[in-house]
Amino acid sequence: MTAVRRPAWVDGRAVDIGLVGDVVDVNPRAVRTLLEQGHIPVVSPVARGEDAQVYNVNADLAASALAVALDAARLVVLTDVAGLYADWPHGTEVIERLTADELAALLPGLAAGMLPKMEGCLRAVRGGVHRAHVLDGRVPHALLRGVLGRNSPGTMVLPERGSDIPCAGASSA
Repeated sequence: MTAVRRPAWVDGRAVDIGLVGDVVDVNPRAVRTLLEQGHIPVVSPVARGEDAQVYNVNADLAASALAVALDAARLVVLTDVAGLYADWPHGTEVIERLTADELAALLPGLAAGMLPKMEGCLRAVRGGVHRAHVLDGRVPHALLRGVLGRNSPGTMVLPERGSDIPCAGASSA
């Protein structure tokens, strides 16, 4: 992965927070080779910048960039919450599915912990991933239920309405 320095935004102004980066390019060759050999790669969320500096990259955003680079059918993010809440912190109703445009409208108001997960989902589906899931990893069989679409314990992001079609034969990340 290649990254550029990512500032934090405070009161509408960019603030330098050190060696934090945002992925701008991914070469998936090594990961593809490992997958083809039957291995499960573990990817550390660090990336080198064009300035030769090594940047810490948010793991959710790194996973999203890798999913796009691998032409994955799905991005699955496991977390310890039920999904994206419709009215947090005032309610606990989980949004079961939404489109990229609907998510983009919600992003500015999200709490810090959910923001990178949902930003990663948005980047993934806008980058060609068919769907992205944020699943409650505390729920037994959450991954299986999420991928099969049966009572999914979390939130699914789709590129657009009507794109909720099976991803048969496509690769997953």
